[in-house]
Amino acid sequence: MLQVNFIKENKEDIIPLLAVKHFDKFEILDEVIELDLKRRSIQKDLDEQLAESNKLAKEIGMLFKTGRGAEANEYKQRTADLKQSAKKLSDELESIQSKLNELIVEIPNVPHPSVPEGKSDEDNEKVYEEGKAPALYDGAKPHWDLAKQYDIIDFDLGSKVTGAGFPFYKNQGARLQRALINFFLDEALEAGYSEVQPPLFVNEDSAYGTGQLPDKEGQMYHIGEDNFYLIPTAEVPVTNIYRNVILKEDEFPVKNVAYSNCFRREAGSYGKDVRGLNRLHQFDKVEIVQIQHPEKSYDTLEEMKDYVAGLLRKLELPFRIVKLCGGDLSFTSALTYDFEVYSAAQEKWLEVSSVSNFENYQANRMKLRYKNENGKTQLAHTLNGSALALPRIVAALLENNQVAEGIKIPEVLKSYTGFHIIN
Repeated sequence: MLQVNFIKENKEDIIPLLAVKHFDKFEILDEVIELDLKRRSIQKDLDEQLAESNKLAKEIGMLFKTGRGAEANEYKQRTADLKQSAKKLSDELESIQSKLNELIVEIPNVPHPSVPEGKSDEDNEKVYEEGKAPALYDGAKPHWDLAKQYDIIDFDLGSKVTGAGFPFYKNQGARLQRALINFFLDEALEAGYSEVQPPLFVNEDSAYGTGQLPDKEGQMYHIGEDNFYLIPTAEVPVTNIYRNVILKEDEFPVKNVAYSNCFRREAGSYGKDVRGLNRLHQFDKVEIVQIQHPEKSYDTLEEMKDYVAGLLRKLELPFRIVKLCGGDLSFTSALTYDFEVYSAAQEKWLEVSSVSNFENYQANRMKLRYKNENGKTQLAHTLNGSALALPRIVAALLENNQVAEGIKIPEVLKSYTGFHIIN
């Protein structure tokens, strides 16, 4: 969430930027500022009354010791009055702080000035494209037909055992999944990331810390009895490692990579765009997360963007990079690049990664801070990216590499799969 002081000091500047995200509840900004002023006033009165009460308590003891009991009892009455007044101010302060928190989480992160205007993914700005779509042989098929032909992914069995969007990976398909996971993890380790294996459930504080709550509550699977949430991405548990942590400035950058299952309800998804591996409720993903100094976070974003491009290049997949417009940008992100690979049999681009800078928006929720060279505590910046999400990578690999004899495996994966063709 945004800092109150930031809103107060930059209100007029951030209004046009928030409008790029189609946020128009600007009266909330004024309410936040007004409530904060009221909060500060009450806090000042409360501090003064508590200080006076503490002072009187010391004087009462001295009065009793010197035999001035009547005067001491008058002070005791004043202390009782102060205690009652302080309790009233404290309750009022708690109510105002609660209302302030409710309002401020309704304000999205301020987008970077370079974020283009637009309403949907159709308005995203293409910033890079590499590779050409392969010429497929006659009889080429989409990945869901290839999966059945070679018995490598079973969507019907997944529907039987669980439901739509929970496929079984089988035989060479399961080995291809494992190969991709290991390849992505090895590449990240070589790039200086530290591997963690996170839990698949998080508590409410963690979901709030990275911005899934309250914005994306309907997209997450919730275990009501324990009030846990299944993770939609490893970003959530990995970033929350640093919730309520104060880092040292020389610890930057903090770089973690994690493989996990991911769970998303994908409410409202339907039609041809959800067929096969295009949109699942459970899928595998390798996630990279960085905690960085505010002055270096945008250089880090470019570095992460180049890193993901390198993975797609090694997989020999045609890809493009788009900068998300305001209407497609997430509630918490300041700037996001999406990576899309071209799926030849479907003749469409499939999103396989998002790389984002959240600046200090998540850090403020999580109280993720660092001490600068002057010993002053500041909020850190958080970034993350898919490196990579597997389902659509697998879809593109199957479709783009199909030949009459089977499905060829990219050179970089052969040592991981142990085979060079699926047949």
